[in-house]
Amino acid sequence: MKKLLGFLLISFLYCSLSYAESYKLGDQVFNKIKLKRNFEIDLSEGNWFVARKEDHVWRVIHQKLLGFVRIENGEFMEGYDIFESDLGGQFAGHVDDYVYEVVFKDKYDGCYERPEYFVVEFIRKGRVHNCMIVAHWDFIKELNNPDDPQTKTSTLQYRKFFKENSIKLPRIVLNSYHSYFSRHNRSFWYSINHVINPKILNAPKDQYFTEERSEYHKYNIEQFPKHKKIMEEWLSISSKYHKEFEKKNYAKKNHELDLSRYIISDKEPTQTDDSNDIVRQIQNLNELYKSGVLTKEEFEKAKKKLLNK
Repeated sequence: MKKLLGFLLISFLYCSLSYAESYKLGDQVFNKIKLKRNFEIDLSEGNWFVARKEDHVWRVIHQKLLGFVRIENGEFMEGYDIFESDLGGQFAGHVDDYVYEVVFKDKYDGCYERPEYFVVEFIRKGRVHNCMIVAHWDFIKELNNPDDPQTKTSTLQYRKFFKENSIKLPRIVLNSYHSYFSRHNRSFWYSINHVINPKILNAPKDQYFTEERSEYHKYNIEQFPKHKKIMEEWLSISSKYHKEFEKKNYAKKNHELDLSRYIISDKEPTQTDDSNDIVRQIQNLNELYKSGVLTKEEFEKAKKKLLNK
């Protein structure tokens, strides 16, 4: 996103920097984040603060970058980094080309398969894109020494906030990235990074603290089943959020991502479900008995065991 800003500022020559009236750096925020067009993000319970705020305007093009962090007992627990832009106007063709470059051709990050991503799902149809990425970060590195040196300035306000408030930072965080843009959607582009401290999900303690060696890395995760369970839970949470994100962007049906295989059902097993399962198992045992695979004694013993459950 920082690269897109740079492109617009250089190409259009004129830019004014001001701060939106609704949020100020350091403000405490409650319940939800309110953006344009009634686009809202519900916040989890806790102490949320504005830690990043940039507002760029050039003629009809308006771009807003907002960062919100949740702090509990002096420790970072969760954050949203939000990019919002109205890309309508006479420069639409040039802007669309560069949006494509930023989203799909960035050599450091982008909506394509990368070793550090746990999952990436995207649709690209003409000028429309819809993307979700789920991954983990070396949080200290991302803030202070990212792979792409051009993005270091984008974390300046976060670093200042954390330092001034003596915030304890986790070494490894989980993140999800959500981006949608369509000229059918009033030319608004939203992208959101959602970052959490794994403590939120009662994750086990980490032993490795670099992106490559982390237990959450997809090349390592099979060796750490507890971390895998946490990442799968985070993937489910992120997938559910992305479906809401699509609704808020009025995404067309043929532009939606199919994330159903990642979503863990909230449905709890009921007594009826258990009863039906036992009936099916007894029927299977009966078939085995009739076919001669089980003796009558083995059948009765297995049936009794099931009924005792």
